[in-house]
Amino acid sequence: MSSSEEVSWISWFCGLRGNEFFCEVDEDYIQDKFNLTGLNEQVPHYRQALDMILDLEPEKGPLDIKRQKELGTQWIGLRRGLPLFFIPTHQLLQFHSHQLEKYQQGDFGYCPRVYCENQPMLPIGLSDIPGEAMVKLYCPKCMDVYTPKSSRHHHTDGAYFGTGFPHMLFMVHPEYRPKRPANQFVPRLYGFKIHPMAYQLQLQAASNFKSPVKTIR
Repeated sequence: MSSSEEVSWISWFCGLRGNEFFCEVDEDYIQDKFNLTGLNEQVPHYRQALDMILDLEPEKGPLDIKRQKELGTQWIGLRRGLPLFFIPTHQLLQFHSHQLEKYQQGDFGYCPRVYCENQPMLPIGLSDIPGEAMVKLYCPKCMDVYTPKSSRHHHTDGAYFGTGFPHMLFMVHPEYRPKRPANQFVPRLYGFKIHPMAYQLQLQAASNFKSPVKTIR
């Protein structure tokens, strides 16, 4: 295989099974020393990991596939907390463009709620602290969250995306934010709407007329 046909490490990592929610960023962003401030103190084998991500020949020899996955996931986890206002405008727009395309194609999945009519969803974290919760999917139509359908995404840390990713995306692209559902499910019995207090009243009535159970000897 010629060098022109080789796949970059970033493309390879994002293409791994279970990494479908991630998107690629320009190498210029990774090479910018400002964006890497403090990482050398947080990432074990920092230089080796950086060379691997940028497809440079590692000083200590190539890493096996398992180690590459571990270092790549760790790197992504540490970059998750970079405030979006630190990212240059053109890179922020490019990042949102990639994720917006995946959103429109339904790559993240569709809302299971009937009245959302297969509304595409976006990944979201329930916490910004690593290890507290796995990634969920946010429906911008009903504004609720759901567990990813595929089990291969059940081990992706939600902190990689943070609690504000979908909202930031729609702040940048408000034209893609869907309207709230026009219809809502209404419980009925024999064609009549069930009053919210109906179940409580039935429970009270049942407890009032409930006779003690007789013991048969």
